[in-house]
This record gives sequence, C-alpha cells and structure tokens, in this order.
Amino acid sequence: MPEYKPVPLPPLRDLNDDNITENTIIVNNQSPSPRLRYVFARLVTHLHDFARETRLSSDEWMAAIEFLTAVGQICSETRQEFILLSDVMGLSCLVDVMNHPKPAGATSGTVLGPFHTHDALEFSQGESICSEGKGEPALVSITIKDTAGRPIEGVAVDIWETDETGHYDTQYADREGPDCRGILKSNEKGEIVFKAIRPVPYPIPHDGPVGKLLEKLGRHPYRPSHMHFKFDKPGYDELVTSLYLRGDPYETTDAVFGVKSSLILDLKKIEDAELAKTHDLKVDDYLITYDFVLVTDEEAKTLKIKNAEEALKKLGVTALVVEGLPIDALD
Repeated sequence: MPEYKPVPLPPLRDLNDDNITENTIIVNNQSPSPRLRYVFARLVTHLHDFARETRLSSDEWMAAIEFLTAVGQICSETRQEFILLSDVMGLSCLVDVMNHPKPAGATSGTVLGPFHTHDALEFSQGESICSEGKGEPALVSITIKDTAGRPIEGVAVDIWETDETGHYDTQYADREGPDCRGILKSNEKGEIVFKAIRPVPYPIPHDGPVGKLLEKLGRHPYRPSHMHFKFDKPGYDELVTSLYLRGDPYETTDAVFGVKSSLILDLKKIEDAELAKTHDLKVDDYLITYDFVLVTDEEAKTLKIKNAEEALKKLGVTALVVEGLPIDALD
C-alpha cells in the first residue's frame, strides 16, 4: 500500500448542502494530474448540482445505485451494457463528435455500439464476411480517400453487421467464432470490395436494465438497417461510422442516435452481369457503394483544439486547453 503523505486540508466536519461540494473538490484536488483534477472538480460540481436541482430523494438515489449495479452485473466479454447505456443516453454520440471532429467533406463518425469485437478474421478482396444462409447477398464496394481526394492504401477496415434475423454473432449462446464481421485492407486505389448481406433493422438488447429503462421512458429499442465500419491507419484519425439504408422505418428515431444524413444511402441492385459473375452473385442481388474520406491526425488535432476553445467560451468556462482537453487555467 503506498505511503499516505498528509497535506493541508480543511476540517471535514459539519458538512451540509452548502459546503459539501467545495470540500469534496478540495479533497479530490491532490492528484499530480491537472487533467484528472479538472475532470473530477467538474464531475463533482455537476453531480451535486443535479442532486440539488432535482432534490434527489433517498429512494431515487438507491434506485440509481441498484440500476447501475444491475448494468455492471449483466456485462460480459460479449455484452457491454454500459456502452449500451451510454448509447441510449446520447453520450456516445457526443463523445465521438468531440473527439473525432470532421472538416467539411470528411466522412461523419457515429457510435461504435456494444457489438464490436477484437476477434474478426482478415479477408481478401472479394471474399464474403458472412457464412452461407445469413441473409440476402450484397456486394459492398467502397473507396477510401483523404481530404485532398487522394486514395489511401493499406487502411485496415473492420466491418460488422447482424444476420437477417437482426442478431450479431455474439448474441448466440453457441457462437463458435466470428461471423458477419471481418477485416480487409484497401488496395493501391483505396478500394475495398467484399460480400456481405443486406442490413436489416433490429432492436438493441432490451432484456436487461437498459431495456427496462427505455420502457419506462416510453422509448422503442430499435435501430435502423446499417452496417458498421472502423478505419485504422497510422497517421489518420480513427473513423468509426456506419452506413444506413434510406427509407428504413427507424431512420429518424434510432435508439442510440447514430444516424446522420450524410451516411444514408440508396440500396442498389447489381445490373452488370459480368460484375455479378466475377463475385459469384446474381444480377439484381444487392449492391452497396460509398466513398469514405478520412482526416489526418494533424487535421483532427487542430480542429479538436479549435472546437474545444469555442465550446468553452460559449459555456462561459475559464480553462486552459492543452491538446484539445481543458484543465484549470494557470495562475
């Protein structure tokens, strides 16, 4: 156990609703990390103000504790209920927008969701990431370029989607390995072509505490038809995004706030018989095409700092922005 070195602190006695916040901040202000000190000072301030503003009752406080306990207890290696909670509260969307800002013309990001895994297999161009019988066949053809329009070679693209029943492979108790997910790398033209299935709408897991919360809030648990993508290459800001099908019944009421207009596309059909033959598909099988645009680390960093400074100014917060993250202003 590390040695505790006493520091000058106010006497922690006779605390009440008027002085508990400032004293808690002082006690938490002993970390050598200026960022951690700042984060916890703001967390305590907003958390205490929330309790004061709502006049939080003891029963409500205990209900919240029990709810968060249940969220943790249902989490596993294949189910992340806390990410799901973050998603339905809109926090995931907010954090992504702040941390991965996009200049005009770059592809918008969206939520990662709770079903990404790290065991996806690598596939070659033209292969199928889905096993037989998982749904209606679809050919996916995408390009990856930078903001200057130049193709980017060697981008590792992680793709995942549900089967036609609206279930991810991790939702099956007898899962033997990854399915309807895979990783491909872009060629010298920045292209990736693979076979998958037509995306379908589905409900997020609603048999747990988050599902019960949605029910109490009068909300539905459905997500519109989509396919997930995650782009990785050194020197470029990581892009996590999805493609959505236009006209889906849940296009405007996504349970996790992931849909953005620029990511909605029209589902096509294969018309070229030679293209269909090349990929062992049929004319009139589905075709998904999209042009992705990545931003460099430097572009993202510059924009992140600019956005942070502007946001703090609007909020009337006096802070010093370091690497895009605010800390207490130096004396």
